[in-house]
Amino acid sequence: MEWFDNGWGLSLATFLPALGAIALLFIPPTQEQFIRFVGTLFAGLALLVGVILLDQFDFANAGAIQLDVNAEWITQINSRYHIGVDGMSLPLLVLSLLVSFLCTIYMWFHIPAPGKTKAFMALVLILETGMNGSFVALDLILFFIFFEIVLVPMYFLIGIWGGPRREYAAVKFFLYTLFGSIFMLLGFLAMYFQSEPRTFDMLALRDQAPFGSELFQNIAFLGLFLGFAIKVPMWPFHTWLPDAHTEAPTVGSVLLAAIMLKMGTYGFIRIALPLLPDAAVNYAPIIGVLSVIAIIYGALCCFAQTDLKRLIAFSSVGHMGFVMLGIATLTDEGINGAIFGMVAHGLITGMLFFLAGSMHERYHTREIADLGGMLQQIPRFGSVFAFAAIASLGLPGLAGFWGEMLALLGSYNPHPGLSEGLFRVLMVGGGIGTVLTAGYLLWTVQRVVQGRVPEKFAEGHGIHDVVRPEWLAWAPLLILILAAGVYPKLLLGVTDAAVQALLGVLDGAAEGAAAAADGGH
Repeated sequence: MEWFDNGWGLSLATFLPALGAIALLFIPPTQEQFIRFVGTLFAGLALLVGVILLDQFDFANAGAIQLDVNAEWITQINSRYHIGVDGMSLPLLVLSLLVSFLCTIYMWFHIPAPGKTKAFMALVLILETGMNGSFVALDLILFFIFFEIVLVPMYFLIGIWGGPRREYAAVKFFLYTLFGSIFMLLGFLAMYFQSEPRTFDMLALRDQAPFGSELFQNIAFLGLFLGFAIKVPMWPFHTWLPDAHTEAPTVGSVLLAAIMLKMGTYGFIRIALPLLPDAAVNYAPIIGVLSVIAIIYGALCCFAQTDLKRLIAFSSVGHMGFVMLGIATLTDEGINGAIFGMVAHGLITGMLFFLAGSMHERYHTREIADLGGMLQQIPRFGSVFAFAAIASLGLPGLAGFWGEMLALLGSYNPHPGLSEGLFRVLMVGGGIGTVLTAGYLLWTVQRVVQGRVPEKFAEGHGIHDVVRPEWLAWAPLLILILAAGVYPKLLLGVTDAAVQALLGVLDGAAEGAAAAADGGH
């Protein structure tokens, strides 16, 4: 396993899906079963490599970058092929590998447009490479390329296989995220020109941080903020998300919710906070306020939805609000809670979108008012939906609880450079959001799975309970939702050392600024 130790195993996990997409080019489009097999094989091999990397990872030293490769790439601008993982990125990489593989299993029996299986599977594999790469990149240019790669396959997944308004949703998604990425790239370039020697390497930049004047940091942070906030998406940049989710095919919605949204929040903790620590403290109150608005706004919008997928999409706005609130506290509890919330949201909301897609295939509608009585008609399906919804509302003992609780706990005692009074008010706002979240999800469960079966579905033609292929795709998510809720150390034991290292950078910057201020006097 020396090959994995020296970091090239991480490259294999990242690029195996792209190799699978290339392999699909040589398979005739009529051989749909073989196309599904090859796509699933490459996604499964990438996951297998990820499992081997878990075994190779030194969890006792999770605060340090491991399994890294640092090779020459673009020498003219000193941009390097530098990848690696620590306790913050490893859980998200494994989540990406797992959910992508489960999507390929689901696609064996749920292809939205037979005859175009080859293109659909290839796009999913390319999308996976972009997501994997974003979580392992340690060079700003490399990160930017992976960050942007995902736009093209998701654009086509929505635009070709989406719902009635797919063209509008695809273009809106593409333009919104591309707009933010332009400002993010400008922020990267600003830090590059400010560094000495000039570099795009995140670790080298972290050692040089903070850069320049406070004004420079604030301007550079604004560029990163726009790029990452649109991807999250934070309020008020969220409007592309409900349209994209509603129109996307099931697998597209699952990957968008479970993985792609985390690329924005991960960008904050991997790049924005450690490289621009002074600006992070300055922006934290703004991020906190916007996060709580998103929590409450997302919950209230859910009460107004009639389409089940659109309701789940708006719930993501609220749940990602809790993640960003945890990040804004700049505390051990808050940032650990944010990472836990990212993983929990990926598991739970990915599961909910799987269920919404399968529900639409059975009932040919997503209108909540037209559904009901699933516990009577398809009891296993109804029970799984109720379980996922209750996990999403943050019931203790399930994965959704810990991220929200730690974010609120971090808000009570935020970073010393932040206003305790403001963040305690935000904690109350977040608490109100948890009550609203419980309200709309329990109301949804009552309308969708309880009550009587509607007359038009009473005969049950084509309506069947969970089948074996669906269990294969869903069981790992259901098990992990329970396992992470019952034993949160499963995740917190991995993330905490890396979070402590991040906080060390923030605290060091604060001490340096204080010393500089004292010296000025």
